[in-house]
Amino acid sequence: MEGTNVSTTIQQLPSYLEALLQLQQQSPVHRQESWLRGVREDAFTSFCQLGFPTVHDEDWRFTSVAPIAQTTFHLSEIREDETDTVTEDDIAPYRLESLAAQLVFVNGRYESRLSCLPAGHKGLQVSSLAEAMLKEREKIEPHLTRYTDSSKEAFTALNTAFFEDGAFVFIPRGLALQKPIYLLYLNTGSETPRIANPRNLIMAGENSQGTILEDYVSLGVGVSFTNVVTEVVAGEQAVLHHYRIERESTEVFHVSTLSIQQGRSTTVNSHSVLTGGALVRNNIQPVLAGEGGNCLINGLFVGNGRQHLDNYMKVEHRSAHCASHQFYNGILDGESRGVFHGRILVCKGAQQTDSKQTNRNLLLSDTAQMDTKPQLEIFADDVKCTHSATIGQIDEEALFYLRSRGLDEAAAEGLLLFAFASECLERMNPGLIRNYLAKIIMRALPQAKQSEAAL
Repeated sequence: MEGTNVSTTIQQLPSYLEALLQLQQQSPVHRQESWLRGVREDAFTSFCQLGFPTVHDEDWRFTSVAPIAQTTFHLSEIREDETDTVTEDDIAPYRLESLAAQLVFVNGRYESRLSCLPAGHKGLQVSSLAEAMLKEREKIEPHLTRYTDSSKEAFTALNTAFFEDGAFVFIPRGLALQKPIYLLYLNTGSETPRIANPRNLIMAGENSQGTILEDYVSLGVGVSFTNVVTEVVAGEQAVLHHYRIERESTEVFHVSTLSIQQGRSTTVNSHSVLTGGALVRNNIQPVLAGEGGNCLINGLFVGNGRQHLDNYMKVEHRSAHCASHQFYNGILDGESRGVFHGRILVCKGAQQTDSKQTNRNLLLSDTAQMDTKPQLEIFADDVKCTHSATIGQIDEEALFYLRSRGLDEAAAEGLLLFAFASECLERMNPGLIRNYLAKIIMRALPQAKQSEAAL
């Protein structure tokens, strides 16, 4: 079954072709932008040629996407009554104070009545991508779809062919945003398997600073597929903090790709927290294209039941004097399975590269499984690159120590798990988002109630 994804793709092509024709008819952006039509058609051709990846592909050897390949997904129809069913009460738990802006998307489409746009920042643009493509073509066209490779990556090709909307964020030169921008994606569920292909473009101008939070949440039940691509462009000396939360229901398939293009002396920090989804693939692909760039890739994934959480990192050092550091922690219980595949590519000429890769994992049951594959490809001779990976269980001595101080076993385990998870939190900037993520992580831990009580 695992080797049949290409043939399955061929069988599903009539459905995808029908969906593409549907998109051409209903999308005003597609109808008006001729350059985008060509991009879509090329991407769809690539998707047809590639088919879905299989475990015979090296980058997918630990993850079978057969459940996605064998399901017929449908695009969401544009229905006013559907978005109207999402109320302010529904999103109240996801409202944060002190935000620069919050964009809300329902099943992949922007919902203006639930969103809060920025005010008081000259030059800052935060809007629906569909709207921006119609009004800001000169700003968007040189960057949109330029930093991903649809000719080699099937899910990126699928997104490029079918994306309708998403977020556009432009932080102008010299602006230092003090408050985060929150992009909230809501999945309302459906009786019919449904696909959403959000596309985000985030541009940080020279000497700018900003913080972006992407959050993917389920409000309903039903099998669905979220296939998201985010492109980040960081100009010279820009500082950008990007956070992603994936906490959709365990009926949802979720594939995300974060492509980062870094200019000279930039700093980009990527933080991921994955707690939901049936099959999740988290791709992070920074390219340090300018000298003196710094990139932090920091993440935590928590699996239970039969969840499958796959994290794939590919860091390309193309210029000299750059640094990248990867730290990913996993906590797996039940029959869940985790994957960490970290790949560091140091190109010829990228001298004085400093790169570190660390993956630490805890297995809480005999049936949980973890596959880890750190990988270095070095074509320069003056570099410092290291990698390490560990898979273990809760420290019995630490557990005994806490129990000797009066905690019961469940509370002691919960406290140790939260301490392990907090390694991820400590690499984040103190403040609003870090506190928000701490609560999300605590609720996601297997001994959630006990750990909260112990703290």
